[in-house]
Amino acid sequence: MTGLEIGGLAFLAMLGLFALRVPIAVAMLLVGIAGYWMLVGWTSLGAHLKGVTYYRFASYDLSVVPLFILMGSFATKGGLSRALFAAFNDFLGHRRGGLAVAAVGACAGFGAICGSSLATASTMAQVALPEMRARGYSGALATGTLAAGGSLGILIPPSVVLVVYAIMAEQNLIKLFTAAFIPGALAALGYVIAISVFVRLKPEAGPAGPRVGWAQRWRGLAGTWQAVLLFFLVIGGIYLGWFTATEAASVGVIATALLALAQRRLAWRDLVEVMGDAAVATSMIFLILLGADLFKSLLAFAHVPDELARAILDLGLSPLLVVALMLLIYLALGCIMDSLSMILLTVPIFLPVVLTLDFGLTTEQTAIWFGILALTTVEMGLITPPVGLNAFIINQAARDVPLAETFKGIVPFLMSDVTRVALLLLFPGLTLWLVSVVH
Repeated sequence: MTGLEIGGLAFLAMLGLFALRVPIAVAMLLVGIAGYWMLVGWTSLGAHLKGVTYYRFASYDLSVVPLFILMGSFATKGGLSRALFAAFNDFLGHRRGGLAVAAVGACAGFGAICGSSLATASTMAQVALPEMRARGYSGALATGTLAAGGSLGILIPPSVVLVVYAIMAEQNLIKLFTAAFIPGALAALGYVIAISVFVRLKPEAGPAGPRVGWAQRWRGLAGTWQAVLLFFLVIGGIYLGWFTATEAASVGVIATALLALAQRRLAWRDLVEVMGDAAVATSMIFLILLGADLFKSLLAFAHVPDELARAILDLGLSPLLVVALMLLIYLALGCIMDSLSMILLTVPIFLPVVLTLDFGLTTEQTAIWFGILALTTVEMGLITPPVGLNAFIINQAARDVPLAETFKGIVPFLMSDVTRVALLLLFPGLTLWLVSVVH
């Protein structure tokens, strides 16, 4: 049996376990252990399990994951999302569709603190959805905006999924954060354009609100000082050379906790709850990482990446077409699994193949460019029918809006995403230019 056949059977077995609702971490572990045992035997499997478990969980770089999760939880408790939304609303709410644009801006700002798409979506649903519905916004526009806006958390630094990709691809995390800025800004801009087109075609979907005076606008803007401070401490501290990424995350956790305590938004019982939630989320991510390591080892022993790369090169397809096909696979996988799982499952297979192709870039540039492309496409999977996790989260908060209506509202944002992915695919400089300037 060839390596490709072994890899294909392993992948099919994993999809079968997914269909049986087996958690992805357990599915990866079962397939990885079974495949590794079949290839090299029990003795080597036991030795590998001992080594890979210590290597993965003793990684200093991985400590940034629970810290960013904890920072996002403290930021949610501290009410930073509400302050951001209020400030954007003061400046934009008097325009048609302005409240939806304000929600996108608040999602981008909160995503720069939180680092999680699902957390951004659920938090902003609590803050922005009641206001949008009270102003007479259609269910499609209100829920579609928040589902799409929440997906910005996966790309705008600091992003937990981007951290995991950096570890798996063995790339510099700071350079990946830098590369994500322009695609993240393009995403937010594209969503604003989508809203503008939506309300131009259906003016009744996003009615204009009352105009507030400049005094109120400046007060609202001043109310965002905590979010600005946190962004400067964490992201600014990294780029100014004050902290490493892990140190910056630690500073961010302490700062968000102190700000929440100072405003009496965080009681001691909340502190225990936040710590517990962060521990559960971290445990889940670490277990998935261990499963991904075992699956990766199975693929390496079966020489799947090498044989796959050779088979693709023999087909004579252009490098861009190969990457485009991979992105289509990401879209398909988005219908059955979450963003982190997609990255962990596919990077060991796709990245070695991509690195063998000639794009006129260095190996590091190719890995960074592909990582941002993959995350951008995974971001689309969060809002793509029929699963779209963000759509379900928003729909739980807006029970009066049918899920079909939410997906109708998402369509303009998906069109924006498709355009952005095409631009990033055809023009790698959009991703790599800022990296070359900063680093």
